[in-house]
Amino acid sequence: MPRAELEMKAPPYKIGIQTGDPANFAPHPSRRRVELEPGKIERGLLQLVLAVIELIRQLMEKQALRRIEAGSLTPSEVDRLGQTLMELELKIKELQKQFDIEDLNIDLGPLGKLLDE
Repeated sequence: MPRAELEMKAPPYKIGIQTGDPANFAPHPSRRRVELEPGKIERGLLQLVLAVIELIRQLMEKQALRRIEAGSLTPSEVDRLGQTLMELELKIKELQKQFDIEDLNIDLGPLGKLLDE
């Protein structure tokens, strides 16, 4: 496609700029504001790390189920894999409780939620 056609099909974007004292800026109604307060940064970072670990755990669980259904694992491998995934899930929940993190599911906006529930 020629460049001129691509430019014509691009949707118009609007940019709003607020000037003046940042303390008086009104937040956009559809966006949550990130609060950067001492103590919350570590908690937010831990929530992100745990969410990524939980995502990987869910993906590993799905792959394990596929392998079990395909018959490519021995019974001892199935037991070991199941035990490992359960221990990982318990450890994630323990860390959530320890650091008072209720929800690991991160809202990705138009993409939806990060984790399967």
